[in-house]
Amino acid sequence: MTISKHYQNDLIQPNGYDAKEISTGIVHIGLGAFHRAHQALYTHETIAATGEFSWGICAANILGGQDLVHELAQQDNAYTVTEMNPDGSRTVKLATAIHKSLAVEEDRRPLLEVMEQESTRIVSLTITEKGYCLNPATGQLMKDSPLIDHDLNNPEHPRSALGLIVTALARRKQAGLKPFTVMSCDNVPDNGKRAREAVIQMAEAMNPQLALWISEEVAFPCTMVDRIVPAMTPQNFAEVQERLGVEDKGAIVTEAFRQWVIEDHFTMGRPDWDQVDGARFVKDVQPYEDMKLRMLNGSHSILAYLGYLAGYETIDACMQDDNYLNVTRHYMNEEAAATLNMPEKTDLAGYAELLIERFTNPGLKHRTWQIAMDGSQKVPQRWLNSARTLLAEGKSLACIALGIAGWIRYAGAIDEQGQAIEVFDPMAVELKALADRHRNDPEAMVAAFMGLEQVIDPALAANTTFIAAVTDAYQRLLAKGARLAMAELAATL
Repeated sequence: MTISKHYQNDLIQPNGYDAKEISTGIVHIGLGAFHRAHQALYTHETIAATGEFSWGICAANILGGQDLVHELAQQDNAYTVTEMNPDGSRTVKLATAIHKSLAVEEDRRPLLEVMEQESTRIVSLTITEKGYCLNPATGQLMKDSPLIDHDLNNPEHPRSALGLIVTALARRKQAGLKPFTVMSCDNVPDNGKRAREAVIQMAEAMNPQLALWISEEVAFPCTMVDRIVPAMTPQNFAEVQERLGVEDKGAIVTEAFRQWVIEDHFTMGRPDWDQVDGARFVKDVQPYEDMKLRMLNGSHSILAYLGYLAGYETIDACMQDDNYLNVTRHYMNEEAAATLNMPEKTDLAGYAELLIERFTNPGLKHRTWQIAMDGSQKVPQRWLNSARTLLAEGKSLACIALGIAGWIRYAGAIDEQGQAIEVFDPMAVELKALADRHRNDPEAMVAAFMGLEQVIDPALAANTTFIAAVTDAYQRLLAKGARLAMAELAATL
């Protein structure tokens, strides 16, 4: 029995509508766990609340993930989301807003055809930082990357997300249709602005007149997305099947908390997502985005690198160590929250305690290794803006410095026991080469990593106070190991 036929299971919340009534209004690129647990579930619940069936999602994976697409298709693209509460209870929801899924790694034409249709009013993205193909330090399109180079030479047969968007918009313009909204749902700063820069730079390289039309006509709203969605394990899938009595290859296990702050700027309308708890439309997303990136993601990365090196496999395991807990709380309040400019009455101390409760949730088992991925893309947005502010104000950045030291040690691909680390990062080869070259000289190692302009901007790399703090932290990490380094830091706070 497929998930979509299993509505009568008392453990699953009722679906709320007949999924057969849905039509495509949104195309989503990046059919991963986060999209299904966040935007797609919000859209499902919004359709149920409003009866607006024209906002169904056609989701596609363009690079990998083809097996997932086929598995979802076999169960009518329906799947369950199990929300784990801090008290150990859980809520299971059936999600059916995705009414079509596409596997287009070999042939992008079926996806382009849907993007060109007038009924498609939003194209949303979860393609991770590297999917925008922008240099993290300069913001310039990396035209020498294989995907971008291919698309610039084959504009009618694009392979990248940017190429697909530009080509689809060009065809809509030629057909006299309004352009769709491009909505990034990636966990990156100014994600709408980043998407806009990437798309317009791509269009300028293909057709300057098209780029001008896009800049004038297309909306690129910023969004702040927040939900902890660990990667599924075989044990997770087995537990879902045992509990529900049905196999669900698209199952998600996530936390109960979720938040979505959306800039209310759309070309052809949008769903009333704010009819669902946790979603809101605002004029300016940036304060909320900064709060989340610095407080949640910044502390997550500290725990990921220092936790992994210490042998802690999951974030909740890190939080059982009082030293890790205390460093995390101090970082949130003194090195992250202290650098924010939030709307009046925002309770940052309360937000910090909520984050600690979420991190401690024993039902999530969010792996430190998973969070540690793509560090070269994450370091700038999670730590460096706070670091600049703290340096300008003459304040301590001891937690950030140790976090960066942990990233350097981790990116060197050898752990404290001398074992290889499987580092997933677009710069993994370059980072490993740097580490191998300077492994016996800690000062040279830090200097080499701080010289990576794709990650560290030159002004910050030239700040002697910053470099000294990171170098000292890295030397302590090498000499004493992650657990003792965190214990010593906690004792000084």
